[in-house]
Amino acid sequence: MRTSRVLSWSVAASGGYETAWVEDGDGVLRARGRAVGTTPAPYWVSYELDAVDGFVTRRLRVTVETAERTRSLDLRHDGRGGWTADGEPLPGFDGALDCDLGLCPLTNTMPVLRHGLHRGPGERRLLMAWVSVPALTVRPSWQTYTYLGPGRKGTRVRFGSGSLRSDVEFDADGYVVDYPGLATRLV
Repeated sequence: MRTSRVLSWSVAASGGYETAWVEDGDGVLRARGRAVGTTPAPYWVSYELDAVDGFVTRRLRVTVETAERTRSLDLRHDGRGGWTADGEPLPGFDGALDCDLGLCPLTNTMPVLRHGLHRGPGERRLLMAWVSVPALTVRPSWQTYTYLGPGRKGTRVRFGSGSLRSDVEFDADGYVVDYPGLATRLV
């Protein structure tokens, strides 16, 4: 069964806010979102995300607008391990199933849902197609998600990438409620 929801976060890391309109269920997550940030300079972000077949990213379309210019990115995963950015092959992403849009708490949801880390013990080290904001560059990013147990507002999962570590709280449906240093859910 699919459900629809609207999620909004205060995003401390960007000095802004994000709202996503999400449809999920049966291994599918589709979302469209908008964010505004003020760090490092004011910008707007619009995105559309399609994750299917066990919450595996198939497409992320992103547009960033700044005072100087507008950038767009069409990131695609072919379902067999190949990634492209604006139609050009991306080497070095073999095994990556997910995108991770920088400063966006929504894209932490797919690996948590796929592996049930909001419901029970486990740890996963995963390769992501990480997209920087506002530059929209794509690079490989190894990330680790580790179930920690109940928290104040849901389930705590430790996120790690490089030297960054954060104990993120997810709600019962697998969406970020509190990501210290990044975002806090408003609705």
